[in-house]
Amino acid sequence: MQRRLFLHTTAAAATTLALPSFAQAWPSRPIKLVVPFPPGSSPDIIGRLLAEPLGHALGQTVIVDNKPGAGGNVGTGAVAKADPDGYTFLFTIQGPLVTAPLLSANLNYDPQKDLAPVTLVATSPNVLVVDPKLGANTLADFVRIAKERRGQLNYGSVGNGSAAHLAMELFKARAGLDIVHVPYQGFPQVVNAILAGQVQAGFMVPGIAMGQVRAGKLKALGVTTLGRSGSLPDLPSFVEQGYADFEAISWQAVLAPAGTPKPIIERVSRELIRIIKSDDVRGKILGQYFSAAGTAPEALAGLMKSERERWAKVIKAAGVKPE
Repeated sequence: MQRRLFLHTTAAAATTLALPSFAQAWPSRPIKLVVPFPPGSSPDIIGRLLAEPLGHALGQTVIVDNKPGAGGNVGTGAVAKADPDGYTFLFTIQGPLVTAPLLSANLNYDPQKDLAPVTLVATSPNVLVVDPKLGANTLADFVRIAKERRGQLNYGSVGNGSAAHLAMELFKARAGLDIVHVPYQGFPQVVNAILAGQVQAGFMVPGIAMGQVRAGKLKALGVTTLGRSGSLPDLPSFVEQGYADFEAISWQAVLAPAGTPKPIIERVSRELIRIIKSDDVRGKILGQYFSAAGTAPEALAGLMKSERERWAKVIKAAGVKPE
């Protein structure tokens, strides 16, 4: 009996020793979800929607850690250089992952080498809004007016290489427009500039635009998803209005430092996909004008690659220079 017990205990110990050390106790302490944008921003709001249920699923608190700066590059770089021990994750938008490597001269991380995809969380269209005083009620109206006033109209964005900037550059190329780019520090400043008549148009995320649209202070002309957006079903897409395959979406995703053990990434991905697709969280994401996604890590990696290739062509064609 004692010999059998000894053999069983020895075998169990050997099995335990054979397991990777991370698997024996992970997670044994709180997990940090870094959001490289300030509190109250869209990534912060949606990141916090996921943190609590993820913590319940993993049996540990998930702490949202805001690290804003340089359009998300500061916090993203911090995660890229963090220990790949399964206790640090990143919740970010596409900018630091796709366009920053193409336009930032002093970037201290490489998203392809330093970060491991976990899941795509949500996607959203951009909305083209204009000053109602411009007299454009449709996209065709806007194109006609812009061509009549070639070089006289301005559009605002949240900075060089931002999604709002590149979406307009893509549209300018497709429609043959000459409109002057005016960068601002944030979307509230772009909205104020349109209201003040300093610029006449801009692409922006619906969460910023739609309050002013409903108040009649801005006019929305279309969404940049291939079809109509589930969060804005009454707005026609650019495709519907004659611009085949025109797409310029915003998206949010979770990643980890490269080298994070694959079983941990797979576990977190599974839990997040379940949470994202739950009725409660999906509804709350829709309330932020995003559509819930929830994909395997490989699908997010594919999206990052295709987006990088597509926007690199736009940047080159538009002559957008690194800062």
